Amino acid sequence: MRNILTKAGILVLLFLMLLPAVPVAAGRHKADQAAKPKARILFVPQDNRPTSCEQTADVVRKLGYEVVMPDKELLGGLKKRGNPERLWQWTKEQAPKADIAVIATDSLLYGGLVASRKHNTPLPVLQERAGRLAELHRDNPGLKLYAFASLMRTPRSGEASGGEDPDYYIDYGAKIFRYTGLMDKAEMRGLSAAEADEAMELESAIPDWVLADWMKRRQHNVDTTKMLIDDVRAGAMEYLLVGKDDNASLSQTHRESRWLKTYAEGIPAEHFQLVAGIDELGLLLLSRAANAWEHVVPQVAIRYNEGFGGQTIPTYSDERVEATLQTDLQIAGGRLVAEPAKADFTLLVNTNPDGVTGEANHIRDWEQAPLNNGQDRAGTNAFLRQLRELLHKGYAVGVADIAFTNGADNALMRHLEQENLLFSLRSYAGWNTATNSLGFSLAQGMLAARMPKAAANALLLTRYLDDWGYQANVRTALAMEIEQLEDPQVYLYLGDYEPYMVEQSTALLQAFAREHLPQLHRPETLRVTFPWQRMFIADIRYDAQN
Repeated sequence: MRNILTKAGILVLLFLMLLPAVPVAAGRHKADQAAKPKARILFVPQDNRPTSCEQTADVVRKLGYEVVMPDKELLGGLKKRGNPERLWQWTKEQAPKADIAVIATDSLLYGGLVASRKHNTPLPVLQERAGRLAELHRDNPGLKLYAFASLMRTPRSGEASGGEDPDYYIDYGAKIFRYTGLMDKAEMRGLSAAEADEAMELESAIPDWVLADWMKRRQHNVDTTKMLIDDVRAGAMEYLLVGKDDNASLSQTHRESRWLKTYAEGIPAEHFQLVAGIDELGLLLLSRAANAWEHVVPQVAIRYNEGFGGQTIPTYSDERVEATLQTDLQIAGGRLVAEPAKADFTLLVNTNPDGVTGEANHIRDWEQAPLNNGQDRAGTNAFLRQLRELLHKGYAVGVADIAFTNGADNALMRHLEQENLLFSLRSYAGWNTATNSLGFSLAQGMLAARMPKAAANALLLTRYLDDWGYQANVRTALAMEIEQLEDPQVYLYLGDYEPYMVEQSTALLQAFAREHLPQLHRPETLRVTFPWQRMFIADIRYDAQN
């Protein structure tokens, strides 16, 4: 088996050399030297992933803020539940020394994002924990408190759940998704006779205990979220953001979002929002907090690629890109303007003209999906023309690269490298879902437009390394190796293959950097590890002296 992988690795190296470049950022950038931080921010991430923790915090650090985070041992992971009690003690101790707090309530209530989907915590315990934010406000009335929570997601199938939901979802996930989608539709506009029959058949096909467990946990989460909404209404926090994680237009997640939207009626949008997405919410709130602290309202213009553009409804979302961005901009504390000439920052959104969101790992001709093989597609040149024009006029421009989910558009990145435009941008994101990339690039760009260019470039390096180099290319190449194994589940959980995949990923990313990144003087210091023991999430570090 090792021989098979080694031979495949040689092919992978050849494949990588044909693809575009990726810059590299230090896993832990040293704090920018400043005489005095603008403010001290207490930040509780939703889990221990690099995107949730360091990569999010680094953006506001580059703008001159001090950000304190709890030890990662207190935070949740894929198979590890965080410690809500110790985390609460840490938060109470740090709050009097902070000016601003941005808190993921999933960590304080359940022990993390994944734990929020699997916990068996009794409702009274959850209610006691949910009341702690009001206590934090009472004890620290001068603290600007921002919080974000998640609605439990509804994956379309057991395979789509990726092992992040209860084990029974592997067998019954598709039925649960369809059944709750029909319940959602029934409440909104009713069911046809055939749909009503289908709903009854699905309910019978799902064991009672499975449906009871799944619905009970979700109801507990909805009830505790209502308590947080009550806190906002009572003025106990500055802002509450509730994200719909991996939702569809007909699903239990969408159904619950309707309930909560009704419950929150009357709360002004400047204090409460219910939005698509989750992983980008930490940075959106940090951006809002920084803008409010500095009394700045960034003026932002948004431009889309030709075709569907802002009307695109991307994979893993239930709303148009245009609507998502309008909400994200409001959350981050910016204002939409019509023309880039009047904007502090312009976000350019890379979509496919036909409105279809591809998967970054699709490179094979026989797959029925947009190919991410680095070759120009419909819309590639039109997008580049827009980008060149904006940069030529001297505007601060960022790119939300959502033509593909889970990685960068290799055709776009090839052109940016060849035309030496990679570091002409102020922000870039092409990771995970489209909503993640939209919110992240928007928030990062709003702040990067007023930070030193060297600081903005350091943030770009992080994103290029992760989104382009690893996600769209190294991970794709290693996924091709994994297909040859007897157990394809290795992709979701590396197990005994983890040391080998660490070695291979590190070698391939180093090779990628040598080929495409002359700015990186010591690519041999690059190292890739897998904090969740899965290919999808990488922790990428290198010697900060680069």
